[in-house]
Amino acid sequence: QVQLVESGGGLVQPGGSLRLSCAASGRIFSIYVMGWYRQAPGKQRELVAAITSGGGTTNYADSVKGRFTISRDNAKNTVYLQMNSLKPEDTAVYYCNKANIGFGVPLALDAWGQGTLVTVSS
Repeated sequence: QVQLVESGGGLVQPGGSLRLSCAASGRIFSIYVMGWYRQAPGKQRELVAAITSGGGTTNYADSVKGRFTISRDNAKNTVYLQMNSLKPEDTAVYYCNKANIGFGVPLALDAWGQGTLVTVSS
């Protein structure tokens, strides 16, 4: 059974940075497009960044473009999200899972992990 474990969240001031990690186990990781999703209170979960299996192509939601960078280390079965210039509206629980690089409907998703909470506040 696939397990996704997100970490690295926390409380940060506006303009600050955080680096999230997602470790995957239980399946072949390197062949899938992976993405970072977030869910703010009272809102639907949304995809904010995606990366192809080899890491050569990335895509971002307009709301995070130029501030967030997704990367992956297939040898470690881990995907990362570097978040810079954080804004209060980035406050959400962040999750990783399979994704569609074009932000369309992804392949069957894995079970969601517990997520990691990012709070941007002064």
